[in-house]
This record gives sequence, C-alpha cells and structure tokens, in this order.
Amino acid sequence: MKKIEAIVRHYKLDDVKNALAEQGIVGMTITEVRGFGRQKGHTEMYRGTEYAVDFVPKVKIEVAVEDDRLQPAIDIVIRAAQTGQIGDGKIFISDLLDTIRIRTGETGTEAL
Repeated sequence: MKKIEAIVRHYKLDDVKNALAEQGIVGMTITEVRGFGRQKGHTEMYRGTEYAVDFVPKVKIEVAVEDDRLQPAIDIVIRAAQTGQIGDGKIFISDLLDTIRIRTGETGTEAL
C-alpha cells in the first residue's frame, strides 16, 4: 500500500476529489496548509500598502491506495490539479506498513 500526499491549489480541490472518485478512489483526508516552494511567496496590496505573503495557502490531500492503483491515481491528480503555472503543488509518495479500520478491526487493503 502507498500513501499519496498531494499539495494543490484550493480551487483545484473539487476537481481532484471528483476525478479520483470517478475512478473509484474514495476516502481521503483534506488539510488546509501553508507553505512555499520556488515561488517563495508573493506580495499583495492592502489599503495601499504592499506586504509580503511568505506562506502561500494550499490544500493537502492524503489518499491511501493499493500498489497497483498508485500510478493511475498519480496521473489523475496531475491532470486534475495542473494549471501549468508556478505553484501548482507537489505529490509525495510513501509506503504504508498497514492500515486498520477502527470500527471493524480489518487490516491491510480490506481496511481501505
């Protein structure tokens, strides 16, 4: 099993969620996050004063998938979240040792 963590723009969340759901990938955790990458934030004007926004607001989507569904899930996230502009986000992949459904005690892929 693998865990996909995708950091994407706020307004792309529904596109990613719906695209994953269409392929039967359901069950995800969404977290509002702030950070920066190569763009190192940006500047904005507020009441005539310019100020720096060092940490850009994004959304982190976490999804657990079976190994054979990893690449299709990555491709779906890229297609749904990509705008071609700096700041589209990142995808991180990590191994999951186990998954346990608390209600039933099921483990492994049965718990997904």
